[in-house]
Amino acid sequence: KLHDLAMPWLLSSQLDYVSSSPSERQCERTAFSFYCSVRERLPVWLLEDMRCMEVFCWDDGHPRAFLPSEALLYALIHDHQDYAQYLLNRYSVSALRAPRCSYCCCRGSGAPHLNIAVRYDRLVILGMMMAALKNCGEQTKRQDYLDSCGGCSHVADAGKSAVQLAVELSHADSLLLLLVEGARPDGLDAALQRLVSCDVSKRHHAQRCLDYLLLFLPKPPLLQRLQDEPQRWQSLLGNKVFSWLQGVAPPPLLLQALRSLMQFGADRISLLPDFLQLHSW
Repeated sequence: KLHDLAMPWLLSSQLDYVSSSPSERQCERTAFSFYCSVRERLPVWLLEDMRCMEVFCWDDGHPRAFLPSEALLYALIHDHQDYAQYLLNRYSVSALRAPRCSYCCCRGSGAPHLNIAVRYDRLVILGMMMAALKNCGEQTKRQDYLDSCGGCSHVADAGKSAVQLAVELSHADSLLLLLVEGARPDGLDAALQRLVSCDVSKRHHAQRCLDYLLLFLPKPPLLQRLQDEPQRWQSLLGNKVFSWLQGVAPPPLLLQALRSLMQFGADRISLLPDFLQLHSW
C-alpha cells in the first residue's frame, strides 16, 4: 500500500489502515512519488521543487504541504546525503521536529530522526544532525532532544532513546557519535545482556557498545545481574572492570587514561594499538 511504503518507520500493526477519501489517497500518491524520487537520489533542486509544489500530506482531515522534517526522514532512509545536508542547512533544527502522527493526529514528539539515523546506521547524516543541534542555542533543549524517549505509540522504536536503540542494534559507531555529543549513556544493563545473547558475528560490535558506555559512565549503576552471577560476569568483564561496576574499586587506570585522551577527540581511541583498545581491560 502506498501509505505504508511511503512511511516505513511506522509499526507493522498499522499496515491494515485504509485511506478513507479520494483526497487522502491522492495525498498518499504524491508522497509515494516523492519517496521514490528520494530513493532514486534525484538532484536536490528537483526534490525541493517537488516537495514545495507537488507533494502533500493528509493532516487532520485536510491536505497540507510536505514538511522539511518529513523530507529529512526520507533522506535518512535512502541515505541521500546531499538532500539531508541541504535540509539541515536551510531549515536548521526545524528539520528535526517530529512530524504529527498520521494515524492519531497527535502532536509530534520524541526524536524520530535520531532513531531512524541509528536504525539505518546513517553515520554521515547523523553527524550532520549533530552539527545542526549545536546551533540550536539552549543546551537544555539540545540535551532533551538527544535523550528523548518520547514518540507516538504508532511509531517504531517509540519509548527508546537513540542511545538505547544503538545498544540494542549493536551500532557502535552511531553510539560513540551520540555519546561524544553529550547523549546520556543509558543502557548498560541492556549492553551486558546483548553481549551474552547476540550472534557470534555481532559479538565484536556488542563489545564495542559496552566499552563505549563504560567509557562515558560517570558512575556505574548497581546491576542485579552482576549480583546474581558474579563469577560469570567477572570472567567476562575481567577483575578490574567487574570490581569497579560493583562499587568496590576505582575505575581501571586504562579507562581513566582513555577518558583523558577523549578530550582531544574520540577518533584518537580508534588509532591506538590493539592492546590499548577498550576490550583489553
